[in-house]
Formats: sequence, structure tokens, C-alpha cells
Amino acid sequence: MTRILIADDHHVVRSGLRTVLEAQPGFEVVGEAANGMEAVEAALRAKPDVVVLDYSMPVRNGVEATREIRARLPRTEVLIFTMHDSQDVIEDILSAGARGYLLKADANDHLIAAVQALGRHEAYISGKLSAGLLDTLLAKRKRQRRGPLTPRERSVVQLIAEGNTNKAICAKLGVTVKTIETHRAAAMRKLDLHTTADIVRYAVKNRMVEI
Repeated sequence: MTRILIADDHHVVRSGLRTVLEAQPGFEVVGEAANGMEAVEAALRAKPDVVVLDYSMPVRNGVEATREIRARLPRTEVLIFTMHDSQDVIEDILSAGARGYLLKADANDHLIAAVQALGRHEAYISGKLSAGLLDTLLAKRKRQRRGPLTPRERSVVQLIAEGNTNKAICAKLGVTVKTIETHRAAAMRKLDLHTTADIVRYAVKNRMVEI
């Protein structure tokens, strides 16, 4: 039995995925989550075999949620479920530990096969890039310099772009206002940004938030 957690911020998407997956013999949906933080918490509770996770998640983005799930539950595979057909996105999710990438446009034809592959701890990629490119992309990612933002700086940038105040970000991340200001300043310096509007534009351009 393959135990599955579904994480997407749209209820209708979660409901549709549950219906399709539960109709498949050998699949069991053990939980749902509406944002990245809930996805991590639900995964730690249910310890699923596969997490079907939207790339563009609120509170904590899909990359950061993937990184934490894979770090704390190394036997749990992550299938990123997204509308973005991009090599940059694939490299991001690979660096975080995900081994599956499924375009929402391909879900009707590939969802079951993707979950089955990950349930066997095999890689699966849909869209223009095939699973055969996984090793090449991952090797390239390891050779490259790490991105300019730390995971916490990336989270702060996303939360700012989503319209959260410093106080709200403190509550969500469990840190002080001074720490948030430090991360914000470091991120803006690294990215050569100067205003909150610049942060929002950067986050939208890099698909950290949806508009």
C-alpha cells in the first residue's frame, strides 16, 4: 500500500487529486495540507510514502517544504505538482531533494504513473524534460554556487511578498523582529533590491508567490 499526502492551497485541486488517487488500488490518501508549513507538519504526523506537493505554496514554498520533509523523513518521496514547465524549477526542486516533477497539465495521463514510480523510489519527470536528465541536472546543480539566498532569507522574502508584516512573519517563523530585519536586509543586499515593491517583483518573477 502506497500512503500519500496531498498538499495544495486550492481545495478543489486537493479534492480532485484525492478522488483520482483513492480510486487506484494500492493507494491510500493519509492526509491533506493547504500550505507549506501544514505539509511539513502533516508529513511528520502521517509519515507518508509519497507527498504530492504544489510548487507555489503559501507560508512556506514548495522548495523549502520539500527540503524539510526530505531532511526529516528521508524515506518519504516528494512529487512536485506544478504548472511551471521550467528547467530552473526542476533544478530547484532537485536541490531540495524531490525526485518527482509533474505538470498539472499532464496530471490526467501521468499522475498514477508518477506516484507509482516514487512509491518504488524511482524518479519521475513529466513535461519537456525527461527523467533521463535527472542525473545531469543534479550534477550541474552541485557544481554551481549555491543561490544567493539562504533558506531562511528565502522564506522571509516570500512572506514579505505575500503581504505579511514583520510581526506576522515573527509569529510564523518563531523568531524576533530583529532577526527578520536582519534577514530582510541581507536578502535585499544580495539581490540588489531597495524597496518592498522590489521584493514583490523579485518573488513574482522567480515564482515564489502567485499573482
